[in-house]
Amino acid sequence: MALTLYVDTARWRAHQKHVQDQFPGLVPVCKGNGYGFGHERLAEEATRMGSDILAVGTTYEAARIKDWFGGDLLVLTPFRRGEEPVPLPDRVIRSVSSIDGVYGLVGARVVIEVMSSMKRHGVSEQDLPQLHSAIENVRLEGFAIHLPLDRTDGSDAVEEVIGWMDRLRAARLPLHTMFVSHLKADELARLQQQFPQTRFRARIGTRLWLGDHEATEYRGAVLDVTRVAKGERFGYRQQKAATDGYLVVVAGGTSHGVGLEAPKALHGVMPRAKGVARAGLATVNRNLAPFVWAGKQRWFAEPPHMQVSILFVPSDTTEPKVGDELVAHLRHTTTQFDRIVDR
Repeated sequence: MALTLYVDTARWRAHQKHVQDQFPGLVPVCKGNGYGFGHERLAEEATRMGSDILAVGTTYEAARIKDWFGGDLLVLTPFRRGEEPVPLPDRVIRSVSSIDGVYGLVGARVVIEVMSSMKRHGVSEQDLPQLHSAIENVRLEGFAIHLPLDRTDGSDAVEEVIGWMDRLRAARLPLHTMFVSHLKADELARLQQQFPQTRFRARIGTRLWLGDHEATEYRGAVLDVTRVAKGERFGYRQQKAATDGYLVVVAGGTSHGVGLEAPKALHGVMPRAKGVARAGLATVNRNLAPFVWAGKQRWFAEPPHMQVSILFVPSDTTEPKVGDELVAHLRHTTTQFDRIVDR
């Protein structure tokens, strides 16, 4: 009995092909938990797609994935002096976001990140004159720019990239390759048309692997069902049942990521109102579970355990049976499955 990730493989791969066609030369990204699929599976998919390069989050991920992917590996986290050395093959390319970082990677293959409106990391315009001598002792694979997802000020993502292209060109720095993130297909095409001598390569993760929500589905298997009467005590904390119903033990707990939630950026009155309502219910131990039964998302009977969750299903609902599977609305990037099933 398991928490299972079901994949409509033909549909999933058709979506990958669609994204590939929209973004020629794209760089697949495999970081974190492998977007819910795992590093090994995404490395296999990148190989099947014919990718010559795969982007990973850290040097530790690169050390693991190198045995599953035979092409180049681009580490997205910038190099910092003093970081723990991790043995890596020559086909690993390091990202760098400072002049000092470039000097610290003599002989290495590097991609230099420029500072975007994200304000996260990157070299500044003032750093560019120093780059000439700095890049003499590295193998420069190109520059990169990581753009924000939302542009609430109405600014144009393409214009931001063009601004950096003009600065780099004015500084007489090589512009054979520019790695970009969070551009639309038509925006990438505009840049490629304006700068035909530069190869633009889109680094894409979420859109590539998770862009078709109907291609994947999590399901948790029902392990036990126990009838309880109103007022009966149950669980670790011996709470009382608010009404007659069933305690449904389902595969999927905190070790899988069930019950974990990343902070969200809320926009508008309605999303904020819903957030306030959820917070209010949580103060009285009413927490909505990600599991669905009989067409409705059910409530946790108590906080999820390590490997299972206990749900409360009222008595006026069809009783779940051991072996049934409940659809689970889970975030891929925070979920660890027990098994993956292609269908």
